Amino acid sequence: MDRYNFRKVAIEAALKAGGYIKRNLGKARDIRYKGEINIVTEIDKKAEDIIVSEIKKVYPKHSFIAEEDIYAKNDLDFTWIIDPLDGTTNFIHSFPFFCVSVSLMRQGSIVVGAVYDPMRDELFHAERGKGAFLNRQRICVSKLSDIKKAMVATGFAYNVKKAKNNNVNNFINFLKASQAVRRAGSAALDMCYVGCGRFDGFWELYLHPWDTAAASLIVEEAGGKVTKFDGSEYKIFDKETLATNSKLHSCMVKILSK
Repeated sequence: MDRYNFRKVAIEAALKAGGYIKRNLGKARDIRYKGEINIVTEIDKKAEDIIVSEIKKVYPKHSFIAEEDIYAKNDLDFTWIIDPLDGTTNFIHSFPFFCVSVSLMRQGSIVVGAVYDPMRDELFHAERGKGAFLNRQRICVSKLSDIKKAMVATGFAYNVKKAKNNNVNNFINFLKASQAVRRAGSAALDMCYVGCGRFDGFWELYLHPWDTAAASLIVEEAGGKVTKFDGSEYKIFDKETLATNSKLHSCMVKILSK
């Protein structure tokens, strides 16, 4: 099958899991802590099972990297990277900012990504070399080039209370430099908002591949730029993520170097 079908499978899996999550908003009962503030529920696990099952129907030999479980590594040329519920803390508090993220890595390169916000019925998706979309409408990053007029976004890692490099200084620096800073609690959606121009930039520390794989492709295909904090090449296993509309990139790199 060609990459169009990869995208179709990613979208269908994300939509099905998102529908399940929306139906179960406010119904989580098995809330467990993977760390002091890192939460997982039975809804996360069931949503992940839905995604893996949908993909395996079509590609039974493909491999998976997923947040909530470990799967056998089969065909390493094709690896699906899954976050069944990005924004679990928001979800359990019924704060409607969370999503499903599904992407496919082919021979080390992300080729397809789908991020679905079930509460707004917004599906962000992209295929390498073919642009990025919100539902059926093609999207592009903002044209803003003045950081003083920019609205940027960030988040704080689960180790924020203990890590020496905890992003607090960066947050303060951007509060002073930009028009506004937002911290909504879902890195994948934050990055998609950069892709469609709602945010002008985003940065965060200690993200995982399932947080950024799909969204990084969406940003790039929308005309944006994704690197590490120093502007060097970004890979989904890196612990620094900077995504911008391109025009603000060098400015944000400079602020992050302070």
